[in-house]
Amino acid sequence: MSAVSRALRGVALGLVIGLQLLSARADQLPNVAHIGVLTPLGDLSAEEGLREGLSELGYVEGKNLTIEWRRYAQSSDAMRSAAADLVRSRVDLIVAIGTQAARAALSETSTIPIVFVSGDPVGTGLAASLAHPGANATGLSSQTTELMAKRLQLLQQIAPGTRRVIMLVNQDSPLRAAVVEEAQKAARTLRMDIAPLNAGNPAELDAALHAIQRRAGTALIVSSDVFFIANRDKIADAVRKAKLPTLVPNRDYWGEGVLMAYGSGLRELDHRAAVYIDKILRGNKPANLPIEQGSVRLVIDLRTARDLGLKVPEGLLYRADEVMR
Repeated sequence: MSAVSRALRGVALGLVIGLQLLSARADQLPNVAHIGVLTPLGDLSAEEGLREGLSELGYVEGKNLTIEWRRYAQSSDAMRSAAADLVRSRVDLIVAIGTQAARAALSETSTIPIVFVSGDPVGTGLAASLAHPGANATGLSSQTTELMAKRLQLLQQIAPGTRRVIMLVNQDSPLRAAVVEEAQKAARTLRMDIAPLNAGNPAELDAALHAIQRRAGTALIVSSDVFFIANRDKIADAVRKAKLPTLVPNRDYWGEGVLMAYGSGLRELDHRAAVYIDKILRGNKPANLPIEQGSVRLVIDLRTARDLGLKVPEGLLYRADEVMR
């Protein structure tokens, strides 16, 4: 066989193998992927991020994708009911936004793959480890617990007179104990006191916000919880009236009157969740897909700082990912 013939034969063989690989990749996907999404009522950032991510990967609703949205109210029963409904719908995969939603989904199925967005998936028992999640769930972490010490440090840098930090927490959240414990541990080093303020439903939130007021050396931190995202405008209105230096977990919690945010944005995490969805739909097992930690961003509002009579250190402004002027 001549060198030319061998070369042509090699090209032909390569084309055949390439076509076979493409065919196998296509065969791994269902003609129409059928996924269910558990997302908090009132939070559009999760939906927008997820839709964008899926669209960039070639998924088009009504063509090769159908999505069943279950927008849950802030109660364990509502989440369990929504998760059970998705299981009965025989979806190919469930996306759970929030630790409580992920727990609800895992309690309803051990076979349907789950992609979650959670504050601390290992600490709350959703996964065995970041590298090897195990079971039928994987996803992304916003590092809620790990970032508490840094949030307190940032608050002290901008408002150095801070001695008492009110922490708005959802007492029903599986993250509450770990978050408060981590905050109290860091506060002792910084010579601060942490005062947890519980709110897990609209009535409790109204009462909690009514109780906050401006006091010398007092600031507010909003803990990570999808319930607080849905009520961000109400929270921002209260802190603006109370003139309290306030730090929120990320941009999704933002409202006029908030001083700064530090953490992983949910829109970005939900956007990244689309990659996990695609991998699982193509045959990968959740147990073998490492959990990804979201990138952390610092946002500072200089307008609010001026209103509060606070001077933001220049070094902190240079480090910020976004500064509102």
